[in-house]
Amino acid sequence: MRGATRLDWGDLTGWAEDDHAAGLAAWARSGGAAPAGAGRDWVEARFVPWLLPAAHFTGYYEPELHGSPVRTDAFPVPIHAAPPMGIGASRAEIEAGDLLAGQEIAWLADEVDRFFLQVQGSGRVRFPDGTVLRVGHAAKNGHPYRSVGALLVERGVFAADRITAQGVMDWLRADPARGRAAMRENPSYVMFRALRGGAAEDGPPGAMGVPVTEGRSLAVDPAVVPLGALVWAEVDAPDPIRRLCAAQDVGSAIVGVGRADLFCGTGDAAGRMAGALNHGGRMVVLEPA
Repeated sequence: MRGATRLDWGDLTGWAEDDHAAGLAAWARSGGAAPAGAGRDWVEARFVPWLLPAAHFTGYYEPELHGSPVRTDAFPVPIHAAPPMGIGASRAEIEAGDLLAGQEIAWLADEVDRFFLQVQGSGRVRFPDGTVLRVGHAAKNGHPYRSVGALLVERGVFAADRITAQGVMDWLRADPARGRAAMRENPSYVMFRALRGGAAEDGPPGAMGVPVTEGRSLAVDPAVVPLGALVWAEVDAPDPIRRLCAAQDVGSAIVGVGRADLFCGTGDAAGRMAGALNHGGRMVVLEPA
């Protein structure tokens, strides 16, 4: 692997203490051929660990938002399906011109909810009658993603080591016109599809079309780490993460050597965990021996 350093298993911090079977169970969902009962010894006999030259981990989650299947005063902001011919307009153009009228699949409380749903790429919308619609990424408008959080750090609104997703949400909502202008500086616009079936406890489908697993699935740059690979993640967070994961997803902001996004689960608690995860560490790709 170009630029990577071969390690011994003893070089992996926390390797002996992990629940390897849990990592293999996540990996098996995307075609990994681990037999029942496989664990640490099985992995060590069949793979070689390669340390990437850099690593930075963030987190993502599946938000659960309140919404409506129809427009109401409480839920006036649509999320859209992709039009048959696609769309190349920017976020600002789409929103200002209502260019996706007729493609609505659900309605949310405000533009901040929609924006962060688009950043995460999937979510659940809970309707007033208690039913839940799960939506997943369908298409993008072809414009590059620009992080609003990074933009606010550049402008001195937040310190890089103090910014959180909740803090950004609060800032965007505090002045809706200011928040809308900031969100429109990200020209990328994500459209969704309704997801039917699947177990309620499963995570949303990742880029490989299978449900991602809380704490064990990573979004990666597939130009660096092949989708379907086993990855050992060492994250230098206040509560350190040392675990075997599966590369099963991608993300607009997950680009470059060592970039990885850990799926943290569904709902508010997972959102807080994902928002706080922004740390360096070590990323080790396991290649078949």
